[in-house]
Amino acid sequence: MAATRKQRLQETLRAELSDIIRRDMRDPRFRAGLLSITDVEASDDLKHAVIFVSILGDELVRKTEMQALRDAKGVLKYELGRRKLFNYVPDLSFKYDDTLERGASMFALLERVRQEDEQRARDAGIEPESLYAKSDDETNDESSDKTEQGDAE
Repeated sequence: MAATRKQRLQETLRAELSDIIRRDMRDPRFRAGLLSITDVEASDDLKHAVIFVSILGDELVRKTEMQALRDAKGVLKYELGRRKLFNYVPDLSFKYDDTLERGASMFALLERVRQEDEQRARDAGIEPESLYAKSDDETNDESSDKTEQGDAE
């Protein structure tokens, strides 16, 4: 039961904080980049919560918005209490979540490797499409096509 209560608190905090920041915060520092709450981790006693945020923008925008969040911690906690969703509003701390950036850079790296492989294949006179193995679905589709063609003969 404690786990579901903790999960509900985390989800409610994520949704409500997103709403408060988007609708109620008038601080212009929140308008510089795109801020998104990616996760919330509450302590077992539900008295503390770490809010993970992702911010799209350059380094200056990220630092500015993280500072704005820290500066607005009291206002955010007050707004959460005013909405009367919690018996006790946990203490909030904010951490930057770079997961989206790491994923984007990994995708870019994989794309660069694919392009380099294709260029090497072209230089060697090989069709780039033949470099990569077909998935099981594609192999099964071709097998069933051949079977159907064999049945038709």
